[in-house]
Amino acid sequence: MYFDIVGDMDQIETIAEGRSIRELSRLRKFYGQARWRKRKGIASIRLADGTICKAEIHWYEGYGVGRKEFKLKRILEV
Repeated sequence: MYFDIVGDMDQIETIAEGRSIRELSRLRKFYGQARWRKRKGIASIRLADGTICKAEIHWYEGYGVGRKEFKLKRILEV
């Protein structure tokens, strides 16, 4: 599903870091060596049809690489 993040992220938490990330070898292959973390947070997003809502977003974050591969996990409010 296509979406854009339009506001600040709130309630950011680390879900996993280092070896506990299942996709660690793929992340290192595509983006390089970094201290990788899987994180989640709540953000306002704009869906492809123009609807703005709050949703839970997951992503990978590497030190020196930045935030990569955002995933929409669930819509909280419309």
